[in-house]
Amino acid sequence: MGAAGDAPAERPSSPPAATAKRTLVFTYGTLKRGFSNHSLLQDLFLTGDASFAGAAATASPLPLVCGPYRVPFLLNLPLGGGGGGGGCCHRVKGELYSVTARGLARLDELEGVSRGHYERLPVEVVLADEGEQQVVEGAVAYYAHRGYAAEMWARSGRRGHAEYSPAVAAGYVRRVDRPQGQTFLEQIRVFVSSQS
Repeated sequence: MGAAGDAPAERPSSPPAATAKRTLVFTYGTLKRGFSNHSLLQDLFLTGDASFAGAAATASPLPLVCGPYRVPFLLNLPLGGGGGGGGCCHRVKGELYSVTARGLARLDELEGVSRGHYERLPVEVVLADEGEQQVVEGAVAYYAHRGYAAEMWARSGRRGHAEYSPAVAAGYVRRVDRPQGQTFLEQIRVFVSSQS
């Protein structure tokens, strides 16, 4: 205890968003600039909980497919042997963001991590910097949940996209415009069990 007249002890405060520990998040779909969920990142920019780190691509080819309502899914599948072949996968193009823990929690909520929609897992990406390629370590991406990823890959005809572009996204249905009688996970199950 301090003596009378001493200044009160300062309480440690949480670090400001600008200096807080950050996670690099690779976005490949609706969180990218120009797509429907980018507004969340814009909100995070305003609070200092996210910043743009640059254009990026996955370091190795990965399957990027569209599920129900043209929602994009990056798949974390071993495609050696009989899994793919024949140009089925590409180095997926996207954007890299530096995000605080608070921002990451907001992204986890959007991506339905606790509901089994997506999983946040490590991804190796290459940052394109004025023609130079720089490998970035420690990045994460939101992958389709392992509980349905293989079925999603089969439903896609084992063909992926190099980029979730406006042409690939054509027909995308925003959440508020989707049927409300089923959860998104139920909608995914219906999609993967249907014929293409």
